[in-house]
Amino acid sequence: MLRLSKLADYAVVVLAQLSCEGSVQTSPCIAAATGLPEPTVAKVLKGLAGGGLVASQRGARGGYRLARPLSAMHVADVVAAIDGPVHLTACVDGARDRCQAQDSCSCSGGWDRVNEVVIQALGTISIADIAAPRASPSANPARPELISPAE
Repeated sequence: MLRLSKLADYAVVVLAQLSCEGSVQTSPCIAAATGLPEPTVAKVLKGLAGGGLVASQRGARGGYRLARPLSAMHVADVVAAIDGPVHLTACVDGARDRCQAQDSCSCSGGWDRVNEVVIQALGTISIADIAAPRASPSANPARPELISPAE
């Protein structure tokens, strides 16, 4: 099953929190606002900073801020920053682990296309799209309402 890691999921929550305040926030403040454990938030922020998605500021007024708007960050960026490059299988080019059957496998290299499509899909969804407030179900124009027949 294809599934994002918990840390990648938490990273989106942290980024959304940073965008809400619009200013520098400390790791403990982000943890308190999101309900995530502070060590987890610190780990996520370190990965996001390494990926260039957040910037850190030292000093008495230090903390973290977004390095660019959420609309310019994509799910693929977050996954790469937190978990490293997307590799669906061990035989995908650049995968960390080598497939044991790669030398004799007729599918070797075939997963590269699937991997690229997944990366492209993750690259089309911005963090702003995910973090946007959801409309209530009753306000959803795409949901047809039942109309009772006229009497």
